[in-house]
Amino acid sequence: MESLKLIECPRDAMQGIKEFIPTQQKVQYIQELLKVGFDTIDFGSFVSPKAIPQMRDTAEVLNKLDLSNTKSHLLAIIANERGAQDATSFDEIKYLGYPFSISETFQQRNTNASIEQSLTRLESIANSAASSNKELVVYISMGFGNPYGDEWNPEIVIHWAERLNNLFGISILALSDTIGVSEPKIITSLFETLIPALPSVSFGAHLHSTPQKVMGKVEAAYNAGCRRFDGAIKGFGGCPMAKDDLTGNMNTEEMLRWFEKQNIETGLDMNAFQSAYQLAGTVFPM
Repeated sequence: MESLKLIECPRDAMQGIKEFIPTQQKVQYIQELLKVGFDTIDFGSFVSPKAIPQMRDTAEVLNKLDLSNTKSHLLAIIANERGAQDATSFDEIKYLGYPFSISETFQQRNTNASIEQSLTRLESIANSAASSNKELVVYISMGFGNPYGDEWNPEIVIHWAERLNNLFGISILALSDTIGVSEPKIITSLFETLIPALPSVSFGAHLHSTPQKVMGKVEAAYNAGCRRFDGAIKGFGGCPMAKDDLTGNMNTEEMLRWFEKQNIETGLDMNAFQSAYQLAGTVFPM
């Protein structure tokens, strides 16, 4: 079984904040996160600044980061071929993240494309990633339900996971609870079904949650075999394209408490984590 991989998501935490966070402040915060030892930092996105104005300085942030003394990899979110082209021009980026919604309504809302159009985009993006030696992480958004009335059931999630792997060889799929509706029972069921069915795929949990439910969700995913977890310090963030009453990201420090209670080694430098935790309070509005 693969080792535990923790992904910290300052991009997800920042993207919905209306007041622009100064570039240097972003750089300082991400630089602290790079000291902690996370497997990956989801640091920015190459999307339209009209859609996500907070991320318009992603390239500038990247150019200012010192990556000489970190074991963390960088991930950038992209939503179309243009974004992929921009992201692949940076050697420092290892992962491209693409949100693929299994809700037709949300796919239109999030990337201005239908599911079928998104598949066409994904084919081009997968080719770009392969030719530039990048790895593609596909987020199956609305993976645990959706509020738009589109049909959802576990079989639909399984169908799309298998199809994405078969069509494009996607080897990292993150089940994404875009609106915080997942419960331990369905988390367990999906991971217990998908992980044995697609052994070549690394399945991740990108869950949104209230702080009180974090540990139960982590426990369900981990015990079902998931070893890749996305989080954000203090649970900041959420998808600005989703419905208005956002549920925050999985709270990283709560996840770490659960791993500690289970004597599961995370490999993180907890002194560096505390420094990043303190700095987060100055970056994000309370």
